[in-house]
Amino acid sequence: MDLHNKSNNSNSIEVIFDTSLNLEQTHLKEGYDEGYTHGLATRKEEAKDVGLKHGFETGEELGFYKAVSMSGTRLFISIRPGCRPGSKRAAKRRKMSKLMLACCKVYISESRNKAALESIEQAAKLFSEAAIVNKFEDVTYNRVGYTVVSKLAPKPSSNSHPLKSTVFAMVKAAFENIDLDMHSGSHPRLGVVDHICFHPLASAPLDQVAEIAKSLAGDIGSDLQVPTFLYGAAHEEGRTLDSIRRNLGYFKPNSAGNQWAGGLNSESLLVKPDRGPDQVTQSKGVIVIGSTRWVDNYNVPVFSTNIAAVRRIAKRVSERGGGLASVQAMALTHGEVITEVACNLLEPSKIGGDKVQLEVKKLAGEEGMAVGKGYYTDLSQKEIIERYMKLNSLA
Repeated sequence: MDLHNKSNNSNSIEVIFDTSLNLEQTHLKEGYDEGYTHGLATRKEEAKDVGLKHGFETGEELGFYKAVSMSGTRLFISIRPGCRPGSKRAAKRRKMSKLMLACCKVYISESRNKAALESIEQAAKLFSEAAIVNKFEDVTYNRVGYTVVSKLAPKPSSNSHPLKSTVFAMVKAAFENIDLDMHSGSHPRLGVVDHICFHPLASAPLDQVAEIAKSLAGDIGSDLQVPTFLYGAAHEEGRTLDSIRRNLGYFKPNSAGNQWAGGLNSESLLVKPDRGPDQVTQSKGVIVIGSTRWVDNYNVPVFSTNIAAVRRIAKRVSERGGGLASVQAMALTHGEVITEVACNLLEPSKIGGDKVQLEVKKLAGEEGMAVGKGYYTDLSQKEIIERYMKLNSLA
């Protein structure tokens, strides 16, 4: 083979080799593109899940999401912009989560003697750390309800708590200015100060509030010499309020026209009080003190004077009569043309005033009676907290 042919053969081999390389690169690129496209398609959901996971985890670190576990699965809940860490609303929520308040409802058998009520309210003002945040008067029932609130320390002393001191001063003023023998009204009662109930508010624990109730009962029993009964968390066996009332004849009017008038029928008690003397002073009566979770009072007016028919309605509304769960109800004369279905809502988050209203309306309709719009006798928990915080900030 001559040099010329050798050169031509060499060039041919190089061309073939270059062509082979070009084909290989082309196939490689096509294979890569195809594989890349296929990979995107087949891994799209996996890539999305990974991306979302990292995105939510980053969002959680920044405070845009909150992670929760449900049935072994980690879920992320969006936090509203105003509630993100660092926002004013978030700061308020953190403050509220640490807030511990004790609330006391004081029911006194008087609403017509304004001088007596003024004395009671002045007594409360002696203690700046507690405040009367609401007052509900009913002249027909001749009854007033005060809602008193104070802060609760993490480890309070029940013997020197400002709420206890305030309520004790109010009770003492009530006994000094009101004579049960001279009282009359269409609402049942057992004493001048008929009922006191302590409730925890915000993040306060029930047991601490119950200790204040027990301490107050001890002071009233020993210092004021008034028979005192305990119920709810303040009682070692968790006795109920209505069981005490039934044993003491609370629900039976002792005067004409479905009225309650004067003191108790006997100076001797059928049930031994938890604190104080066994004998009753007619001018003072007895007092019932307890501690429970929040209870709402909701009354529905029925336009009828047929007390027997409204009692049937009240019984059918109540849990005791096979009606709404956690609802206690009784029929009370309220003026000349109205009889009310007065209800205690023991679990208002489950059965509220709206459901009671509908049930009373339905049952009254079956009796051929019309009803009016019901009403609460106190503010809601939220409103009470807000009003106390406002009063506290102005003090």
